[in-house]
This record gives sequence, C-alpha cells and structure tokens, in this order.
Amino acid sequence: MEGYEVVPTYEDADVVVVNTCGFIDSAKAESLEVIGEAIKENGKVIVTGCMGVDANNIRDVHPSVLSVSGPQQYEQVVNAVHEVVPPRQDHNPLIDLVPPQGVKLTPRHYAYLKISGLW
Repeated sequence: MEGYEVVPTYEDADVVVVNTCGFIDSAKAESLEVIGEAIKENGKVIVTGCMGVDANNIRDVHPSVLSVSGPQQYEQVVNAVHEVVPPRQDHNPLIDLVPPQGVKLTPRHYAYLKISGLW
C-alpha cells in the first residue's frame, strides 16, 4: 500500500477517503452525512464512488472536499491521496508485505529442535 496504512479513527488518519453510494436516496443522504462527519473530525476528505459522478452535487453541500472521483477511478483516488500525503520514500513493496512479527515457513504443528551430542 505504498507505505500507507488503514487506521481505525479519524484522529489517527492523515486523510479520509469516503466511498459513496448513489443508488438510492437514503444511501445518498447517508453518504453526504458521512462526508460531513469526516470533514468535521479530520478536515482532509477525498470522496469517491457512485456519487462522484456528479461532483458538483457533493461540492455544493461540502465545498471543502479535496477531491471527488467516480466509481472505478482508482488511479485518481491514489493520486489525490499522494497530493495530501506523499508516499514514503523508503517504501519497499516486497518488505512491506511481511508482517512485523515475521513469517513462519512451516505449519504451527512443526518445531525445530537442536540436538547436540557426541557421536
């Protein structure tokens, strides 16, 4: 993920990406409400998804959103994130896949024993 990580709270986030749904009216209202909440809690909000097709509708209600993109416009979302929070320079996509606790190369029911003795 280019050195980025998903965090559980607005306070811990450098930017918030809101994926919207514009299929039914109640989903549109909920999406606009979530965008407003994210702006209030964090201030840096990128909007994507179905409602992004009509960016003016979102910007009329929430003019401070940083970027608006439609569905399947993944590259545009990534570019918007990069503008707000540039990717880490020391990012290595292969090493970043390894969890902090390391990788076990054998199943849990295996164990290695060191047996020493004089033969």
